[in-house]
Amino acid sequence: MANTFSKTKEDAKNLGTDIKRDAKDLGQQAMDKAKDIASNVGDRARDAAAGAQHMAGEVASNIGHKAEDATSAVGGGMKSLAGQVREHGPREGMFGSATSAVADTLEKGGRYLQEEGLRGIGEDLTGLIRRNPIPAVLVGIGVGFLLARATSSRS
Repeated sequence: MANTFSKTKEDAKNLGTDIKRDAKDLGQQAMDKAKDIASNVGDRARDAAAGAQHMAGEVASNIGHKAEDATSAVGGGMKSLAGQVREHGPREGMFGSATSAVADTLEKGGRYLQEEGLRGIGEDLTGLIRRNPIPAVLVGIGVGFLLARATSSRS
């Protein structure tokens, strides 16, 4: 009976060791599966983010192209208006000089918009602000003040 008891005790010990090993293996398998799932979720999230970023870039690019096209169209309209001012405005005297000056300014502005576009305007504005920082800050404060007054008087 002692022999049977020790065999049962040894079987129980082996069974416990087997259960412990199986539980450890099962836990490792679950952890590996969780890592795989987390990796797949991370990959899908990165793919979705990259897709969204690509789409946002395309939308921004399209908006930029449309804005450039609109700027060019405004420039063409200004040049056309300059031709109409010259054609229909007075040609002599003080009004003739004013008409010519307005038409020249419209034509130059239209050509500038067509050739430079928004990018050129931004670069020129940046250069102007860098060359004249204090007046630029004062103009910004003045515009902010005027906007504040305009919005507060409507309330």
